[in-house]
Amino acid sequence: MDKHIRKVYVPMTETGFYILLCLREEAHGYSIVQKVKELTNGEINISPGTMYGSLSKMEKDGLIDFIKEENNRKIYCITDLGKQVLELEIKRICRLYQNIMEVR
Repeated sequence: MDKHIRKVYVPMTETGFYILLCLREEAHGYSIVQKVKELTNGEINISPGTMYGSLSKMEKDGLIDFIKEENNRKIYCITDLGKQVLELEIKRICRLYQNIMEVR
């Protein structure tokens, strides 16, 4: 992973985190929005502009790949690089959680 990717994506925004988390399975933008609402009990609602801007940037940076188009919807999945970035973020979040639990 090059320095640019690490600098841009670690730490991740919640939007970026949830997009990569959801794209461990092939999905289109609207289904990601719905899954994020479900996972967060409606606390996070990703707007279409944010979603499609993030998908475009992540595809350009090689974190996700366009797979196919179905019913005028672009289907994406996470790449190996995206998995590496997601794993770094998961480790960072786990460390934060452990630190919180230690000082409580």
